Amino acid sequence: MDKLKEYLNSHPLSEIHPSDIAKILKQLDESEFADALQLVPKDLLGDVTLALPDRYFDDVVENLSVDELSHAVAELESDDQVDFMQELEEHDENIASEVFKTLKEEDKEEITKLQTYEEDEAGAYMQLEVFTAGKEEIVHDVIKRFGELRKAKTIENIQNLFIIGSDDKLRFTVGLDDLLIFDFDKSILENIEQSNDSFEPKTAEDREDIKDVVHYFEEYDLSVMPIVNAYGVLVGRITSDDIYDIINEHATEQMYNLAGVDDEAEEDDEVFKAGKKRASWLSINLFTAIFASLIIGLFAETIESIVALAILMPIVASMGGNAGTQTLTVVVRQLALGDISQGDAMRIIKKEVSISLVNGVFFAIIMGIVAALWFDINMLGVVIALSMLINLFVAGFFGASVPLLLKKMDIDPAIGSTVILTTVTDVVGFFSFLALATYILL
Repeated sequence: MDKLKEYLNSHPLSEIHPSDIAKILKQLDESEFADALQLVPKDLLGDVTLALPDRYFDDVVENLSVDELSHAVAELESDDQVDFMQELEEHDENIASEVFKTLKEEDKEEITKLQTYEEDEAGAYMQLEVFTAGKEEIVHDVIKRFGELRKAKTIENIQNLFIIGSDDKLRFTVGLDDLLIFDFDKSILENIEQSNDSFEPKTAEDREDIKDVVHYFEEYDLSVMPIVNAYGVLVGRITSDDIYDIINEHATEQMYNLAGVDDEAEEDDEVFKAGKKRASWLSINLFTAIFASLIIGLFAETIESIVALAILMPIVASMGGNAGTQTLTVVVRQLALGDISQGDAMRIIKKEVSISLVNGVFFAIIMGIVAALWFDINMLGVVIALSMLINLFVAGFFGASVPLLLKKMDIDPAIGSTVILTTVTDVVGFFSFLALATYILL
């Protein structure tokens, strides 16, 4: 707590960043956390709370009054207000209702409006605070108005001026740096018409998939994007900091899905909840492991005759599993980044299978020589070499095709891909190795 006091005393309020405070709060135990929370400037409470991991939200709510929570929400931008209220509803609907009642009518309307959007729609992530000007406004008047709004802290993080017509439809987007070199005595439209630069806005619709909006930011290197409705009317904006959060959340979700765990459950402190989610995937994995063991059981006599097979079996399965995981990870990530188009399926499969075959030949030769020398059985080297080649081919094919197939079925490619791939490489690896051994060595 002393560290927080030192930080707050050594920085003016304008230089205090919520993330720095959150970083200090995370280092405190429960008793210190409650006391330290009272030191946080009231205007920053909402931002600090959202900067903390989700598991801290309950602790924050329990240590703040309804009035303090209401003030925290009021100081947030509209998109963050929605996030805060949603988490508050999950914590306690009664408290959330009390806080909502105390908010200004304008804040209530904005929160209600943003909550009408689905989770995957761009409108759910936009801020309603935008700086607009009419195309006939004089530049000098626009700059003066901007300065007044900034001093009053009515608008923050403004990079672009959105020019609208009398019908509120978005016409142009002007960066603040461009605005400063305009002729201050002329209208916005006159300056635009006299300029050689293009001020055509790159927009997204409020009902558009947020994943498409993320790709727009990446493709066009945007810092902010205006959001319009189906009629072209400006309704809000999405900023790069929100996009970074979305990218981070999506990457985390994919990593968890590839490992067979639920990202929301892992954020929770409840052991039973997280354990239950993991157990569902582990039960599927247990079933597939039993299936692979049944394949091994078909060749029990072969293994009893040649004990070396039991020693070498895990190598074939492991190499196939690792090769498949490499392919799976690459394809899933490229799909997430939008680097694979609908017509790219065959190209990707051919590429990944080719890579797997090249590696398969290389490692098959090495392992074949090692096995032959190790057990002094030349044909055993041939068996494991052929089996490894087959399994790496299958790993490359399924590692690429499974996520592509799931994507085509509108299923997250990360979900279930690992289980399917592991089952295939284990079964094919064990079956090919033992079947070849039975046919060649016995």
